[in-house]
Amino acid sequence: MSDPHDQPPPPYDLPYPPAPPLAGWGRRVVSYLIDWVIVGLPGTAIQLVTGSALGGVLNLVLLVFVANMEGTTGQSPGKKVVGTKVLRSADGSYLGTGLAIGRRLLHLLDALCCMIGYLWPLWDARRQTFADKMAGTVVVVTG
Repeated sequence: MSDPHDQPPPPYDLPYPPAPPLAGWGRRVVSYLIDWVIVGLPGTAIQLVTGSALGGVLNLVLLVFVANMEGTTGQSPGKKVVGTKVLRSADGSYLGTGLAIGRRLLHLLDALCCMIGYLWPLWDARRQTFADKMAGTVVVVTG
């Protein structure tokens, strides 16, 4: 009987596909604005017009819906339009719904101190916001 460890190693000299390029700040801003129009604007408008909590509930439902899309496909509607995806920086996999919701909530920290966290990708080597750093995510260009 032969020992399985006696097998020759697989050919590791095959080139790995290059990692996708990191998304620039401009694409990130445009995708955020598109998502805000889709998610934030309807609920905020309802809340302002009616004065009820219905707008806040709608915002919460839309936030969870978009985070679920982002967690399972890497793309929110805005990211799909501009051609970007959010992925785990460790292995390039999708976030999952829980981490996608957490990342969205962590963006509150980006808004602290004059929105510096949202500007951070302008000079960060990995183009990450504070929320991306804490969630272990990167935003990449898809095509």
